[in-house]
Amino acid sequence: MEEKINTIKDLDVEEREEVFVDIARALANAARDAFIEGHRHFAAMSTNMAEAIRINADELARDDLQNAERVLQQATAMIAQFKAVHPYPLVSMAVH
Repeated sequence: MEEKINTIKDLDVEEREEVFVDIARALANAARDAFIEGHRHFAAMSTNMAEAIRINADELARDDLQNAERVLQQATAMIAQFKAVHPYPLVSMAVH
């Protein structure tokens, strides 16, 4: 993810939009894991940020690149913060 943030200015609009969708997906996954582990506040914040990024991905990719970089940095910081506190993902042992 860090490589994408450093080269966001070199990407075309479609590629930038793809980066935002990927970040939103990663935030949504982190939110789901946080909710399962009982961290509802983090889950709510991550879910809201993921939805905002997903809805505005087109505008973020086309408009001011400085603001787009800031959004990406905030999103990756949230993901990194969660991974630092919970480095081991939950593994389901359920039998279906």
